[in-house]
Amino acid sequence: MLEPIKPRRFTVIVARFAFSGVPLAQMRLAHALSTRGYQVDLIVGYVPSEYEMPVIEGVNIIVFGTPKTRDSLIPLVRYFWSAKPDAVFTAEDHQNIFVLLAAIISRSKARISGSSRVTPFDTYSTKLFSKRWFLKHLMRATMWRANALTCVSQDMVDQYRIVFRKPPHVCIYNFVDYPEARARIKEPVDHPWFDDKSIPVCIAAGQLGPWKGFTYLIRAMYLLNQKRPVRLILLGDGSQKQELLALIQELDLADRIRLEGNVKNPLKYFTKSNVFVLSSLVEGLPNVLVEAMMCGCTPVATNCPTGPREVLQDGKYGYLVPVKDPEAMASAIDTALDNPIPKKFLLEAVQPFEESTIINKHFEVLGLCQKSST
Repeated sequence: MLEPIKPRRFTVIVARFAFSGVPLAQMRLAHALSTRGYQVDLIVGYVPSEYEMPVIEGVNIIVFGTPKTRDSLIPLVRYFWSAKPDAVFTAEDHQNIFVLLAAIISRSKARISGSSRVTPFDTYSTKLFSKRWFLKHLMRATMWRANALTCVSQDMVDQYRIVFRKPPHVCIYNFVDYPEARARIKEPVDHPWFDDKSIPVCIAAGQLGPWKGFTYLIRAMYLLNQKRPVRLILLGDGSQKQELLALIQELDLADRIRLEGNVKNPLKYFTKSNVFVLSSLVEGLPNVLVEAMMCGCTPVATNCPTGPREVLQDGKYGYLVPVKDPEAMASAIDTALDNPIPKKFLLEAVQPFEESTIINKHFEVLGLCQKSST
């Protein structure tokens, strides 16, 4: 075992920037390390043309310009040679594999933590010579180089134990509760639906893609509006936008559902809404669900793999419904509107996602001595 070290330089790595869970979580981690007095590099493989990479105070951002993750291997090798980081935090298995390969090739002494964010059943395959089969064997061949392999939910850890023989994975959540987020909750929001208290407002957020299950949510809203007037604000953008708009028109819900696109601060919307709905078909651990609970918004979530059941503790802190079931979702939203979860219970539920708690766990599994705050 390596002796604990006092790190000076951290590197946080993400394959691609977007206003979505993994990139935003990695950016938060980079900023949190920087505020603790460390030198931090944030490596971003690729920034699509529709986005502008945000500036993060105290963090040196390096963009490789590599749209395909495998193309990051050589830049990573060069980075390890020149920068010599003490510790590296990388996320998503495709990226983790190439970070580990680069560390092996460069003979880097950095301690590396690789975080898995989606179910391994969607990442790896037993089908001979398929892409996912090769990825599985690459991970198996490079896994030894990681000082820590983590998953963002315990359910996902259990899945890795099925896919790999005796994997070292442990559960460390993303941190969601941190001082800047608490401040953003209090920002004012200008939206006419929040001024009209006669009709309750539900909210959902995420990339507009099929895996988020928004078509089922829209159909649930149609069913619910047969019983009582309810509005839905949907935050986010993506490839499914036109399909969702067409469905809204087909069901005559244009005055009940608004697609607001990407917003810089979704938290201020959550705190004004009655119910947050997570309609996903699959997750790693949905940060947005924890964010909504932190804002005091009663959650309704699909019991998809993985994360919602764990966050809500089998329904103790919110309402769980089957995946792809608009009727059950409509019924649960109806119940949640009449029986909201007390805010004190929701704050209790988000305690495991507090910033210092998560940072300390990362330091512990990497064998690092955390820098004194005095």
